[in-house]
Amino acid sequence: MNSKERFYATIERKPVDRPACWMGMPTPTAIPELCKFYGVDTFNELKVACGDDFYAVEVPYKSPTCSALYAAFDWYMNGTNVDTEHRTLTADGCFAECEDIEDVEAVNFPWPDPELYIDPEECKRLVDEAPEDKVVIGMVWACHFQDVCAAFGMQTCLMNMVAEPEMVHAVDDKIVAFYEKALKIFLEATKGKVQAILIGDDMGSQRGLMISPALIEEFVIPGAKKLIDIAHSYGVKVVYHSCGSIVDAIPLLIEAGVDAIHPIQALAAGMQPDNLKAKFEGQVSFCGGVDTQDLLVNGTPEMVKDKVKELRGYFPTGLIVSPSHEAIQSDVPPVNIKALFDEAQKIYD
Repeated sequence: MNSKERFYATIERKPVDRPACWMGMPTPTAIPELCKFYGVDTFNELKVACGDDFYAVEVPYKSPTCSALYAAFDWYMNGTNVDTEHRTLTADGCFAECEDIEDVEAVNFPWPDPELYIDPEECKRLVDEAPEDKVVIGMVWACHFQDVCAAFGMQTCLMNMVAEPEMVHAVDDKIVAFYEKALKIFLEATKGKVQAILIGDDMGSQRGLMISPALIEEFVIPGAKKLIDIAHSYGVKVVYHSCGSIVDAIPLLIEAGVDAIHPIQALAAGMQPDNLKAKFEGQVSFCGGVDTQDLLVNGTPEMVKDKVKELRGYFPTGLIVSPSHEAIQSDVPPVNIKALFDEAQKIYD
């Protein structure tokens, strides 16, 4: 099987020669050591050297205030700090003092238009750089729940979900519409060349959901479903990301049409592979499972291999083996990444 065949078989939970594997998106500080370990010069060469089945492409976005789609909104309305270093969910956003929809409209927030800041030709160029046999996964993110939390300030937003839900919906609808348009621009520009997208919202803590399943169903799922339906209309599969313990939200994600759940945060309550298999076998695929909180940081290569063996045993198909967070940090020894790939890529008997 090549990478694309393996990916589609995994998503459809059909037999595979061995699990599909994804390194994820190592942080900039982690890449140099990984490249040095594998004896390569660039991240793209690194993915080839380790046998990664995926080629991730960030949707290119460049506005006067930011250069990342996931940081497109200037919730402080000061023209600065729209970046990964300063953005936060907890600081008061521009809607923090709003008490009703009229107040929201009075803020006069400058909603960005993705058509102005996403170049279709750049989308095509980035995707065309992918090796022919790799699975191209567009990193769309589209974290509308996290964005609406930032728009109000997280504590205020969560209270408003109960006390003033119409106000939260009004802001969320604008955010979702932005991501819908951005996704259509990206997929139209790269039609037939992208096999998957990653979207998502962090809804889980280490012990359970951050909000109730009922609130997830009301505030998270409708926006996600709109994006999932767009992707599926282009024949593109959807990998849905949420850190933490989200076992109680997975049925809602399955109903919304998600193709794979990422990243199976290994140490979070209820996210153990045996529990996921027992509850959801045959209903959805998974991506992740190799713990990045402790195992990949502090474990030995043999311990990493043992975890991959365990995962392969529970999921002979329907699992993309990957670290349990997409951003490998610099504290993960490269030898443990090699152990992950070496074990995952063994052909089944």
